[in-house]
Amino acid sequence: MVEPVVTNDGDHERFAHYADRDKITEAMVTGTPVVALCGKVWVPSRDPKKYPVCPECKRLYELGPEGRMNEWRDRSQQS
Repeated sequence: MVEPVVTNDGDHERFAHYADRDKITEAMVTGTPVVALCGKVWVPSRDPKKYPVCPECKRLYELGPEGRMNEWRDRSQQS
């Protein structure tokens, strides 16, 4: 049995989030959820240019791939 994916309510209506471009395109076609850099899970369905960028996505993007990996590793060790 496949578990349903639970999408988050909240700021997806207020912010544009950063996620893998190919996954966003696929999600817009298929209606499947994607995960943003900030951890937000949502189904993209609107023009992100009409909304401000999520501050957490922007911060994580600016850290670069190695910085993000370090941050996520540090977070997992604190839990």
